Amino acid sequence: MGDNFMELHKLFESHYEQVQEAIDNIAERVSQLGGFAIGTTSEFSKNSSLKENPGKNPANNLEMIQELLTDHETIIKNLRKGLEDSDKKYSDQGTADFLTSLMEDHEKMAWTLRRYFK
Repeated sequence: MGDNFMELHKLFESHYEQVQEAIDNIAERVSQLGGFAIGTTSEFSKNSSLKENPGKNPANNLEMIQELLTDHETIIKNLRKGLEDSDKKYSDQGTADFLTSLMEDHEKMAWTLRRYFK
């Protein structure tokens, strides 16, 4: 990671911790609504909208940051769709509020990454 190894390490660790907490909260929300929360790697992979690049490592810091930023932007788009469906299609304001909070968290994480491209 070059000269800014520790800076990026701390940033990525912060994102990891926030995403880990979100995963736990999502599983709890699914259970609260009577659903079954998935938990295996294969289930996550099967249901993910994020694209992976097996065997390909980012060439440099900016490429690594861009991949993470793209993932956050994909999640934000999906959350906006889910938020709209929760509100309009299902009249589920609780889930809409929950998704809004998740979306705001991902928007903030994306914002912290965009600064590397200015």
